[in-house]
Amino acid sequence: MQQLTAYARSFESRCAERGEDFRRLGAGQSPQALFITCSDSRVVPSLITGAGPGDLFELRTAGNIVPEYRHGHPAGEPATIEYAVRVLGVRHIVICGHSHCGAVGAMVRDDDLSGAPSIQGWLDTAAPEWLRGAGAGAADGSSPEFADAVQRHALAQGERLRAYPCVAEGIAAGRLSLDVWFYEVHTGAVRSYRPETGAFQPL
Repeated sequence: MQQLTAYARSFESRCAERGEDFRRLGAGQSPQALFITCSDSRVVPSLITGAGPGDLFELRTAGNIVPEYRHGHPAGEPATIEYAVRVLGVRHIVICGHSHCGAVGAMVRDDDLSGAPSIQGWLDTAAPEWLRGAGAGAADGSSPEFADAVQRHALAQGERLRAYPCVAEGIAAGRLSLDVWFYEVHTGAVRSYRPETGAFQPL
C-alpha cells in the first residue's frame, strides 16, 4: 500500500506535465465505450485497450455479471449502464470475461459459499444450470474447458444486457454496438466473439 500511496501523493505534480489534457477533463466526459468486466485486480481495462482518462466508462462486478433488468428496482449496475447509454451517449459496449475467473470457477465447481452469503446470492443471480457444477475439467483457470465456460458465461451476460431498454433501443437504432471479449490474464491475448462463426477469435 505504501507504493500506491507514494504514487498518489506525487500524482498532482505528474499531471502538471499534461495540464491541458486534465483541464479538458474538468469540462466533462465523452467516453468512447462502456467497458463491463470483472472486479478481478488482474484485469485492467486501460492496460488492455491503451485507454487514457476519459476514454472508458467502466462497470466492474464480481464475475462481470450483468443483473437482470427489473423496472422499479433501482441498483448500481443498471444505473451505470443507463447513464453511459442515455446520458453520455456511448456508441460501444464491451463485456469482457477472463481466464482464471474466481466467480466462474466457484460456479463450475459448485463451491459451498454459505460462509459468504453475499457472494453466493450474487452468483445465484447469474449461474445457469449448464454452468453450475460444470465439472473438474473446467476448474483449471487456463484450460480450454474453463475458457469455454467463461466465454459462454460472458455471452449470457451479453444477452441479458440486450434486454435493457436503453441498450435494446440503441442497438435497434444502429447507434450502439455490443461486443463480447475474452481476456487471458496469463498471456495478454484478447479474443472477440464473432457471431458469423460462433467462436471467439483474435481481435
